[in-house]
Amino acid sequence: MTEKTIDQVPVSVTVNGRKVQRFVDPRTLLIHFLREEMSLTGAHIGCETSHCGACTVEMDGQSVKSCTVFAVQAHDTLVNTVEGLANADGTLHALQDGFRQMHGLQCGFCTPGMLMRAKVLLSENPDPSEDEIRFGIAGNLCRCTGYQNIVKAIQYAADKLNGRTQKEAAE
Repeated sequence: MTEKTIDQVPVSVTVNGRKVQRFVDPRTLLIHFLREEMSLTGAHIGCETSHCGACTVEMDGQSVKSCTVFAVQAHDTLVNTVEGLANADGTLHALQDGFRQMHGLQCGFCTPGMLMRAKVLLSENPDPSEDEIRFGIAGNLCRCTGYQNIVKAIQYAADKLNGRTQKEAAE
């Protein structure tokens, strides 16, 4: 655990399967904790007001915008970031593969948050319709793609996770 200074509080959180303990300022946001204390820079700082979703991570099975969660609120939780999304053997998660295969990204700024939101969406609804996907990612903004390929990427991942090939999904 890091050295405590005046006014700091202990935080213990499991991030991508690894339990970490730190002392933090009570006002430290989860996004800053992840980026500065954990060196996990996949979640991006966009608007810092919860509007863009670039900072989205999974916390105890729910997608949260880490720019509006204090690190102390994450105490004793399980947090997953985009860095922990790939499979244990290093192969891409179905969502990462979907974004690659369906060209679901351009500049990539929104992609980590979009991937993490989509992961939670697919855990809540393993076989969403196009409208359900669009509604499910509505809190994550993309300035480049127009969303069509992002929706296709999430559909691709849903099909793959459900054991359907792209040919079967098209029928």
